Amino acid sequence: MATMIRQFGLFTLVTATACVGSLGVPSPSNGSKSDSTATNNASGNSADKANSGSQMSTTGTGSSSTDGLIFPADNPWNTDISQAPLDPKSDDYINEMTPTKGLHPDFGSTPDNGIPYVIIPSGQSMMPVDFVDYPEESDPGPYPVPLTAPIEQSGDAHVLAVDLVNGFLYELYQAEVSGNGWDASNGAKFDLKSNALRPDGWTSADAAGLPIFPGLVRADEVLDKGEINHAIRFSVTKSQKGYVAPARHAAGSCDYGSSCPPLGLRLRLKASVDISGYAAPVKVILTALKKYGMILADNGGNWFLGGAPDPRWDDDVLHSIDGIHGSDFEVVLAGNIEMQE
Repeated sequence: MATMIRQFGLFTLVTATACVGSLGVPSPSNGSKSDSTATNNASGNSADKANSGSQMSTTGTGSSSTDGLIFPADNPWNTDISQAPLDPKSDDYINEMTPTKGLHPDFGSTPDNGIPYVIIPSGQSMMPVDFVDYPEESDPGPYPVPLTAPIEQSGDAHVLAVDLVNGFLYELYQAEVSGNGWDASNGAKFDLKSNALRPDGWTSADAAGLPIFPGLVRADEVLDKGEINHAIRFSVTKSQKGYVAPARHAAGSCDYGSSCPPLGLRLRLKASVDISGYAAPVKVILTALKKYGMILADNGGNWFLGGAPDPRWDDDVLHSIDGIHGSDFEVVLAGNIEMQE
């Protein structure tokens, strides 16, 4: 594996590039591939174990908790950007994203509203995964994802599985159970102990080549802990054919270098915005948006915030966040925009 240190705007990031043309390739942390033995040992299981998927931990629908930090403290997802300099194109980007539109919580109290996740139980067997669309940009299986893991009930059909014991995150896009394993359009494995990124130009289960789980608004943070300590994932309708770190991939329709935002762009809620009148759960989200901001991860609805479903959410309270508009945000210094080839 080759390691490259690069400066992207506010962040110095370590990039792991995939080795090509070798069977003995490195660990699949953040997109770098490995042989199946190394993958199996990372979770303490053997790929040939039979597994019915019956061993299941709590899921991200109301009862699970992810105590501890996801990724190192200096990871871009966990970085305080409240005092970071503005991008010179901040106003141009904001104006392109319909600044009069309010924030929309793309999650709520029902299982079909949000992106669920599962905490992988200790001893979970490895399951075969067949990547049917983008195997060349997917970290090869098997993955320790139970067959009973919740699947997002939307067109994206994401499956997110968090291994807190070994410190890995597994994410699938357009996933479905197939026999004693999974079929998916593509997938990615992330080492939660590392800041390494996926190779340049690689997608993930999210369009930007980013992990999804670290950017979700979760009830265990908002309702139980009363604090979000990371940036939040969001989408816009149009993005350009370019990306900025920590993103690794673009999927936009606008010209490279245009005023459409690149994937990976980071925004923050302006410090001057008064959030005192909002209910406590919304105030937690807005406080995080001031301190950690939000990272553009996908094309979708303008100003849609990603989150996990949970029956404890009060949907009326959540939707009061639409009183915050796009014009209440500003863009943090982005650094160089990489063109998608």
